[in-house]
Amino acid sequence: MNTALALPPPAATVLVTVYGADRPGVTASLFAALEPFGVPVVDVEQVVVRGRLVLAVLVGAPGEADGQTALRVGLHRWAAAEKLDVEVVTGLGDNRKRRQGRTHVTVLGAPLPAAAMAGMAREITECRGNIDRIVRLAKYPVTAIELDVSGADPDLLRERLARVAAQEHVDIAVQPAGLSRRAKRLVVMDVDSTLIEGEVIEELAARAGCLEAVAGITQRAMRGELDFAGSLRERVALLKGLDAGALDDVRASVRLMPGARTLVRTLKRLGYLVGIVSGGFTHVTDSLRDELGLDFALANTLEIGADGRLTGQVTGPIVDRAGKAAALREFAEAAGVPATDTVAIGDGANDLDMLAAAGLGVAFNAKPVVREQADTAVNVPFLDTILYLLGITREEVEVADASEEAIETGPIEAAPMETAKPAA
Repeated sequence: MNTALALPPPAATVLVTVYGADRPGVTASLFAALEPFGVPVVDVEQVVVRGRLVLAVLVGAPGEADGQTALRVGLHRWAAAEKLDVEVVTGLGDNRKRRQGRTHVTVLGAPLPAAAMAGMAREITECRGNIDRIVRLAKYPVTAIELDVSGADPDLLRERLARVAAQEHVDIAVQPAGLSRRAKRLVVMDVDSTLIEGEVIEELAARAGCLEAVAGITQRAMRGELDFAGSLRERVALLKGLDAGALDDVRASVRLMPGARTLVRTLKRLGYLVGIVSGGFTHVTDSLRDELGLDFALANTLEIGADGRLTGQVTGPIVDRAGKAAALREFAEAAGVPATDTVAIGDGANDLDMLAAAGLGVAFNAKPVVREQADTAVNVPFLDTILYLLGITREEVEVADASEEAIETGPIEAAPMETAKPAA
């Protein structure tokens, strides 16, 4: 475009809002009705909800009063012919930018109660915010709704909406709007009780006959009551003498968290790098890396003696709370991605430094101490709901899955047409 010919936005505008049953061609018909008046288009928004259309078009107002009257009459005649309702508001002169302090608010519920939406809207108003846009991201396995909010302080809004989330048993995430949300290109996850169901060390402990003791130590460590490195050594010591074959048994029994494959598959399609860092063991994480096509993996290594049994020790540095944060930074550096463009997901106290180091830290079905300190929390047992926090819709995921399946299976060969026989 030749900027020398660019014109400033019109001082006066006309807002045309159309309501009615949706059908193909309505939008084209409306703009065809506007065309003879030579008015510039300033803004357009359209939404269809269950077959009902709301179409809003902001145009520059004709310069003369007679022109504005003619536009109004013409639009009402058009609407009558199309069997639609139209509202025409002139003289707004409203082409102002949205207020500062823009945020994305994402709410997840299964189900999503009206009381939660009411509470959110009330708190947004109390924070002097305005809801500029609302869109549904998913209808199952959870209902996910995203609101674009302007004018509210993000930190205050996060604090106020956290109360609504706790009261209404929903998940609410507040993120600053802008390019940073779209730029996140590395996702790093914890493994036990995040990428997979359960705790690997407890599966090993069950086979070693010390499950109760190990589980108790694990819970205290995840709540932040014990130093992780010390608790890991204590738990691993209880596994001394266990046949190493139990590692293969546990690895074969590992179950991915619901939605894990969808999350990784979708992120990889979008060009994200995906890594895992675990206070667990390489015997499981290396297998997960290969199975899911992950880019990075780091965990602890159990020492196996010459007799083929666990020695009760780990080899090399322990991947603890600080080690997880260091791993995220190392993965980011290797990927050429700044830490601000990363997402970290975890559930235990040993994930807190990693969550804090990431651009977005997500507490997934986490302990209270983690939920309180993370940027946002997700408490539904579906790992792919993380996609909604990135603004990705369920429909986009399903369309991509269907397209890939069609490519992999190829076109279905049509059966040859049966030649008609001549009449006897």
